[in-house]
Amino acid sequence: MNSSKSIIVLIVVVLLALLASGSFFIVQQNQVALLLRLGKIEDVSNEPGLHFKLPLVQKVLLFDRRIQTADAQPQRFLTAEKKFVVVDSYVKWRISDAAQYYRSTGGSILTTSRLLAEQVNTALRNEFGKRTIQEVISGERSAIMETLAKNADDKASNLGVEIVDVRVKQIDFPERVSNSVYERMRSERERVAKEWRAQGAEAAERIQADADRQRTEILAQAYREAEILRGEGDAKAAETYAKAFDTDPEFYAFWRSLTAYRDIFDDGGSVMVLDPDSEFFRYFSNRKGGG
Repeated sequence: MNSSKSIIVLIVVVLLALLASGSFFIVQQNQVALLLRLGKIEDVSNEPGLHFKLPLVQKVLLFDRRIQTADAQPQRFLTAEKKFVVVDSYVKWRISDAAQYYRSTGGSILTTSRLLAEQVNTALRNEFGKRTIQEVISGERSAIMETLAKNADDKASNLGVEIVDVRVKQIDFPERVSNSVYERMRSERERVAKEWRAQGAEAAERIQADADRQRTEILAQAYREAEILRGEGDAKAAETYAKAFDTDPEFYAFWRSLTAYRDIFDDGGSVMVLDPDSEFFRYFSNRKGGG
């Protein structure tokens, strides 16, 4: 009997412990709690901490209210030029109304991401259909992002979420078109490169010709100045010689003869056949330098 009572008491204690543990739940800082009674939404709690619920009657669902990312699969869109482009985009979202979020998506992040991606793709298809490739790539890309974010946020309220941001990661052409576009771009770049090289060669020739002209002018100017200086030097030397000749003609004649002797016999191999009475040897035969 005592053993049976002990077992019953133990079972009761375990059941009470289970009931007690099922009467409380914890909400983290980054969570929102949805309280259900028999499958119907009864309360929503955003306050972090310990909360009470009726065991076996009430059920708690916890959802992450941090920003989530819905990364859509790349889609083909038609532009205003009737050309296809492949667009890769993503959506940043978070729960704004936990009750509506549960009713619309069953609390599934995957379902929410899929629905949001479909909405964004529809908006992208509309926006790209109004614009050319040039506009969607550069000119109006920021405007498209703003329009997408606003439209997506308006529609996302039906899912109980808010759109934080919508971005296009990449815009590309289909593979077959891309090869053609890249080849055309390569040809265009090569044409531009050839034009730049031709302009560079022309500029180089022009610079070289101008440098040659300046060189010729500088050399001519330097030669002219050198000739002027040389002429002035020769004139000054002649003037000096003339003054020296006027001062002592006999000494000047003697000095000129010595200079001539030195220049002729300097290498020691000169041979001259002259009359001994020649004027050239007059200083060898006359110590006074007379004739």
